[in-house]
Amino acid sequence: MRRQLAAILAIPTVLNGLVMLVAGPLWYETVPGVTGTGPYNPHFVQDIGAAFLVAGLALAARAWRPRYWPAAVAGAGFLAVHALLHVAILAGGHSHYPAFDLLAIVLPSAAALYSAFPNQGEHHA
Repeated sequence: MRRQLAAILAIPTVLNGLVMLVAGPLWYETVPGVTGTGPYNPHFVQDIGAAFLVAGLALAARAWRPRYWPAAVAGAGFLAVHALLHVAILAGGHSHYPAFDLLAIVLPSAAALYSAFPNQGEHHA
């Protein structure tokens, strides 16, 4: 089940990273709350897009081959730290889109972290 979950979560993560890399202005204008963080910075958006792309590919690798779970943990770790930043924003009452933050960032990152680790008894060496 964890491998299937990793595969499902890899898709939007890879797509998010690709959009950030190739259509940064579109991503910047359409994701809720992003325009409120400051002016568009193409280099910054592309750097973060690269991180999302790699995280998604690491989750895909986990889905493809169980032995790649350490890569998935690293990718999911990025997503989890990103989510923790959003949790801090939520806790401070500074989120303008709390439902989006919870449903699109926090919950998927928790699921990604769960999916990255091998099941008990799973052959992964």
